[in-house]
Amino acid sequence: MPNDDSPSPARRARPLTTAAALAVLCLTAAGCGGGPEADEKGADAPRPGGDGASATAGAPERSSSPSSAGQRPDPSASPGKPLPRGPLTGRTVVIDPGHNPGNREHTREINEKVDIGTARKECDTTGTSTNDGYPEAQFTLDVSRRLRALLEAEGARVRLTHEDDRPFGPCIDERARIGNEAKADAVVSVHADGSAVGNRGFHVILPALVKGGGADTTKIVKSSAELGERIAGHFVRTTGSAPSNYIGGNTGLDTRGDLGGLNLSTVPKVFIECGNMRDPKDAALLTSADWRQKAARGLADGISGYLRGSDG
Repeated sequence: MPNDDSPSPARRARPLTTAAALAVLCLTAAGCGGGPEADEKGADAPRPGGDGASATAGAPERSSSPSSAGQRPDPSASPGKPLPRGPLTGRTVVIDPGHNPGNREHTREINEKVDIGTARKECDTTGTSTNDGYPEAQFTLDVSRRLRALLEAEGARVRLTHEDDRPFGPCIDERARIGNEAKADAVVSVHADGSAVGNRGFHVILPALVKGGGADTTKIVKSSAELGERIAGHFVRTTGSAPSNYIGGNTGLDTRGDLGGLNLSTVPKVFIECGNMRDPKDAALLTSADWRQKAARGLADGISGYLRGSDG
């Protein structure tokens, strides 16, 4: 689940051209018709953060991120590790593993509010889990590490916003700041959803046009949409998963203006909900190491295609 919000009541599907492109890919993707993934909020598991926070309510607001006071790690990946030369040499990618396994022990801290430009929202949330107890925070770290290895093999400089190397967080504003300060060519925030049984299929969340307060996505809306469309197409083909059957009008794409991680970004950025942890069929995929490697591969191919395509 996105770590700073609950789903908005009105969803906007992407243009039919995108849906058509995904449909073509589905014709060649194994299992795509009833694809094995899903996303958003579950009836028995309210989406944490924002309008549906699962952390302790009533925590005081703060004017700055509570995780930024002396706890900020160096988000660089594989320090000292020489990178091979490849098609992504000279490019920087930031991967944002949603949530943190330690968040559940720090509900007071993660419930403190931070500024997302147009509003104030909780620092972070706990994330969801499968019915058997496999946490979203562990899933996102695993996929993110696999994704880093694949991108580094293509020569990219890759940073993770965290590696379970801090007590909690980082907060949503800091997650955005890490990508901005890295001057990343692309940022992807990795999540899994906690929706109702029967809701299946992945979706990629794109930034809406937001301008107000400290948020201005004007310069990244188009590039982020291109990044998201590339990822969606490759995710279909590589994982065999269909676009979400409950968000995005079967395009695999959703546009939102209520996520701080997107609103505060100044570089191309998207979120991906890889599957629905509360649906048994999706959970079987999300808990499979083989499938997680396919998910990482789909993300890597989408990111690489976007970055190489932007070279002309």
